[in-house]
Amino acid sequence: MGHALRDRLNLVHMSSSPKQILASAVAVLKTEALAIEALSSRLDDTFVATVQKMLAGEGHVVVTGMGKSGHVGHKIAATLASTGTPSFFVHPAEASHGDLGMIRRADILLALSNSGETDEVLRLLPVIKRLGVTLIAMTGRPGSTLAQHADLHLDTSVDQEACPLGLAPTASTSAQLALGDALAIALLEARGFTAEDFARSHPGGKLGRQLLLSISDIMHAGDDLPRVSSSAPVAEAIFEMTRSRLGMCAAVTDDGELVGIVTDGDLRRHADKLSDIRSLRVEDIMSPRPRTVRAAELAAAAVEIMQQHRVQGLLVTDEAGCLVGALNFQDLLQAGVV
Repeated sequence: MGHALRDRLNLVHMSSSPKQILASAVAVLKTEALAIEALSSRLDDTFVATVQKMLAGEGHVVVTGMGKSGHVGHKIAATLASTGTPSFFVHPAEASHGDLGMIRRADILLALSNSGETDEVLRLLPVIKRLGVTLIAMTGRPGSTLAQHADLHLDTSVDQEACPLGLAPTASTSAQLALGDALAIALLEARGFTAEDFARSHPGGKLGRQLLLSISDIMHAGDDLPRVSSSAPVAEAIFEMTRSRLGMCAAVTDDGELVGIVTDGDLRRHADKLSDIRSLRVEDIMSPRPRTVRAAELAAAAVEIMQQHRVQGLLVTDEAGCLVGALNFQDLLQAGVV
């Protein structure tokens, strides 16, 4: 019997046409979309109370769940933490063997279980109640043990799973995940969480680098800053440009005041004069009043200026307008800002 069933399933698998495969995928997506749509129509004052409870909480939102609900719980905890709500995941089985010490009275426990009868989660109830920890349950059965013992219950029930066997958690986990996202975003908006706040918790991401990295963090300064006197021979500027590999050189007065810049483009534009390079001075070919940025500005500002004016490099000044650095587009690329 077992062999016959296996052979039949193999036959169905072997005969699946591209059309049948796509139809199956579309059916799954439609089933899960309907589950989430139905979930949105059930949101009520309990959801509002949950958000308010989490906003008022002085501890962490501790998320727990077994199996597929546990995997969803990991993601919910990560999303909450990255959007301004301190949160972490605790495995319910590990909690019974010591990890309960991670949960404090001021915390809120968000427990996920589609059935609401998961043994590993239910074993935590006596201790949670004894600690006085607020319990928020997310289940697909409002009449389940977990739902009945929770301070607040979020209903994630679905009419059917997307799995044709009705066994693999699919639509139910999608509903859990979507509701977790709804909680995180509602909390984000209620807290007034900004893009800058998000960047601070994502310093390794591109957004973090764009919003946190300042020009002073990546500019060339000190001995690495190419600069010469405006009265110096052009050959000195070429030497500085070659040494720094920035494709430019700042021109300053004897007092250190920034008066111009020499770039590869300036050298090309004055190529006819370079035959007499020994007598040619920097001030003869430099571009006066160069574009500058402040050292304290975000590196992303330098990207915008370079793209807007179609230049490959910028000189950097401090608050007093004194020359302190230089950077080019390659520096921004290497820093991951672009």
